[in-house]
Amino acid sequence: MPERIFIGVAWPYANGPLHLGQIAGAYLPADIFARYHRIKGNEVLMVSGSDQHGTPVTLRAEKEGKSPEEVVSRYHQGFLDCWEKLGISFDLFTTTGTRNHAQVVHDLFLTLLDKGYIYKDKMVLPYCSNCRRFLPDRYVEGTCPYCHHPKARGDQCDECGKPLNPADLIDLSCGICGEAPEIRESEHYFLRLSSFSEQLKPWVQEQSHWRQNVFNFTLSYLAEGLRDRAITRDIDWGVSVPVPGFEEKRVYVWFEAVIGYLSASKEWAESCGDSERWRGFWQGDVKSYYFIGKDNIIFHTVIWPAMLLGYGDLNLPYDVPANEFLTLKGKQLSTSSNWAVWLPDYLERYDPDPLRYQLSIGMPETSDADFSWQEFVRRNNDELVATYGNLVHRVLTITYRNFDGRVPAAGDVDADSKTLLSKAEATLNKVDDLLYGCHFREAMREAMALAQEANRYLDAKAPWKTIKEDRDSAATALSTALGVICCLKTVLYPFLPFSSGKLHRLLGFEGTVEGGDWSISAPQTGQKLASPEPLFTKLDDEIVDEENNRLEQSALVP
Repeated sequence: MPERIFIGVAWPYANGPLHLGQIAGAYLPADIFARYHRIKGNEVLMVSGSDQHGTPVTLRAEKEGKSPEEVVSRYHQGFLDCWEKLGISFDLFTTTGTRNHAQVVHDLFLTLLDKGYIYKDKMVLPYCSNCRRFLPDRYVEGTCPYCHHPKARGDQCDECGKPLNPADLIDLSCGICGEAPEIRESEHYFLRLSSFSEQLKPWVQEQSHWRQNVFNFTLSYLAEGLRDRAITRDIDWGVSVPVPGFEEKRVYVWFEAVIGYLSASKEWAESCGDSERWRGFWQGDVKSYYFIGKDNIIFHTVIWPAMLLGYGDLNLPYDVPANEFLTLKGKQLSTSSNWAVWLPDYLERYDPDPLRYQLSIGMPETSDADFSWQEFVRRNNDELVATYGNLVHRVLTITYRNFDGRVPAAGDVDADSKTLLSKAEATLNKVDDLLYGCHFREAMREAMALAQEANRYLDAKAPWKTIKEDRDSAATALSTALGVICCLKTVLYPFLPFSSGKLHRLLGFEGTVEGGDWSISAPQTGQKLASPEPLFTKLDDEIVDEENNRLEQSALVP
């Protein structure tokens, strides 16, 4: 029986180009998961969009002397281009600037207000006399009151991951002019988050399938006690507050951005011509997965579930497989600090699958992982080209040349061939289990282990030699290897969709890989093969120095 899978992916701020940390953290694992479920025959909805209301957008706009709308338009289009080139297969990638999104935010806001989960109160906020305005979260810097990190922001500390309010910071300063702001009162709406403690604790304790870091971090946060949080702010950029007297304020971005998962689902349903179709992914027998970085865990395991509980009749997250950080030379990638390998730059110079491979086999699932150009080149040349690509090219070339470009009939299958085919079947099942449980790194390693085993088998059988004396034996070895390659085509498709698609064509299959199923669909005897081509391109070692120099130069640009 097919399953129904909802996949919500973190909404990137439209304040700069995408970098590899974001891809490894949320977008690649989400795409792998979506492609896996689609080829399994499950019904999938994967949505996200550009977060255009975060203060990083207004900070970028002020820095460039442009309107926030201009900044959002430029980077949103850049995101769409990158998704297409990298093969990130969203069903919908929208923005938080749509009328639909505002309507859904208003509906949820007013429903929670009507139920008593939102209330109005005064709060103290930093006001910069020099800039003559209240300072939104990211316009405030200071020391974290929990871990004492000196560079915490007014919304969150990236060091310990704790959500913050600007007034929580120690020795706070204005992020624009550097002056120490004064504290003034301002009236705002608050989410009564404290009301959900008793519902959330037992629910979280039942989520034994969550990753250990997500599970432990969430329980620790709940144990400290939930505090109500302001959900409006003094700013003129964002979703309006749907009550009289608050025309000059906007809904806080942390509150409205998570609602984007629901608003995007409704927008997708409208685009399909069935405005109620979204319900199939939010109600009833459906599993909801949220792919995010570790800095967003609490928003998806505590705050968003609380909002859903308050609203009612919508499914809570089934899993939040948050990744740790991808670092670069030991430092966290950062748009604001210009320290990153930018995805558009990468895609201008290299193919997408080698990057997907590098980030998959070294995915930061349980701890931070470091990206280096040296390791990227090594894995491309030694693993993609020399192991997997070489296996495919050897088998297809020998077969094409010696059997009139067609799949040969296998003779008697010997013990070694049976063992390898059994290994392929076991790998198919093992990778299936691993991907179902969101263990992407281990799944990739299982697949590559099969490719290594197939190379050892091919070396032992040496069909390029036996073809002259024992044609049937050579045919059996090649037929066996083709079966294994078909297994690799399937299990690697979620990770390497472009090369799997190319291999699908080279093997003489019609249609697409995703149009098949999760099985070893070996080519039929006599099936016409396409003229062999390499799956991957070997990279010159010189690019390591070139890219490292480029990285250092870009970091000098303010």
